[in-house]
Amino acid sequence: MSESKSKWNAFESFVEGVIYDRDLSVSARLFGLFLKPFSILFSGIVRLRLFLYRNQIFFKNKPLDCFVIVVGNLTVGGTGKTPVVERLTKELMAKGRKVAILSRGYKSKEEKPKKWFGLFPKKVFYPPKIVSDGENLLLNSEDAGDEPFMLAKNLRGAVVLADKDRVKAGFYAIEKFNVDTLILDDGFQYLPIRGKLNLLLIDQTNPFGNRCLLPRGILREPIRHLSRASYVLLTKSDLDPELELLETIRKYNSSVEIIRCIHKPKYFQEVNTEVTHGMNLLFESYVGVFCGIASPRGFEDIIQRMSGELRFKKRFLDHHRYTHIELDRLFLQAKNSGADVMVTTEKDAVRIPHNYKPIIPFYYVRMEIEIIEGFDDFEAAVDDICSPKHRSEKFHNHSLIDG
Repeated sequence: MSESKSKWNAFESFVEGVIYDRDLSVSARLFGLFLKPFSILFSGIVRLRLFLYRNQIFFKNKPLDCFVIVVGNLTVGGTGKTPVVERLTKELMAKGRKVAILSRGYKSKEEKPKKWFGLFPKKVFYPPKIVSDGENLLLNSEDAGDEPFMLAKNLRGAVVLADKDRVKAGFYAIEKFNVDTLILDDGFQYLPIRGKLNLLLIDQTNPFGNRCLLPRGILREPIRHLSRASYVLLTKSDLDPELELLETIRKYNSSVEIIRCIHKPKYFQEVNTEVTHGMNLLFESYVGVFCGIASPRGFEDIIQRMSGELRFKKRFLDHHRYTHIELDRLFLQAKNSGADVMVTTEKDAVRIPHNYKPIIPFYYVRMEIEIIEGFDDFEAAVDDICSPKHRSEKFHNHSLIDG
């Protein structure tokens, strides 16, 4: 890694620590004060954008001849959207819906723009990236992005497309694959498409961070905008939610159904193989863990509870893509710390080079969503989507862009 890239990664890590309030140093607090005015400015921009879309001024929603479901959150990352999208897609396909998932393909490899005479940009139409056509996995995680790749790998039968322009991707999915249901993964802030059903995820362990918008906090838009939600899913809801959180939700959306769910580990799988192991794999083992996700603490706590002892821990920036040299150094550090096995997340596992050979056994933990309260509401939503006439008032009441 070059010195300049190393310094940039260090700065990104510092900024992340400030945004999530993990870094409480004097320099972090001063930088937080510096960022506060930009959060106020960003809040104004977000509100203006919502106003313009709501009133169809300059910006208009594109109607799609399809049932559109939006899955998203008010904050940046860490709520556990991917397992929820996976669970929802499986339920819909089991009831006969033909589903396409539209992702922006965050951190995926972008097409290099073509230029006239090598100088001037040339306008070229690029179709959406087809990560899966429903039968075949067509792209790797680097080209597709880690989350679309994970969904495509785990959801045989679902079409998965990646494109920043999800209007284009939506029309493409309808025309080329004849789908009847579109799921916008991480689409709560994507206003060009109006969802008929909006599923808003809130991480119960850290609902709104410090309640500041980007770049000082983790909020993408004001908390009051949860008024647009058809359903609220409280993720990582192992404990009863605090009264203050429930009151905040009811304050801005008094009629919304609240569904509580947890991310439950199901099995361990050897990285870059199909070999799986039961949940007692780590019993009495000395374990090392690493991950590059937005909220690493939950994953670390789960592995801590299942292992004999946690000997090594390393965190990377969200969506970090690993190199052979970096992994060699990482595994050597873990082994020298006494770890005899290494564990990461499924999302990190897809960013490991496919031919990497670790010096100690290496696994990822497979996590799935489990609904612990509000299961009937979730099933009712799926049934309404799958009914011939989508008559539920909930869809119409919350599909409007409120503000």
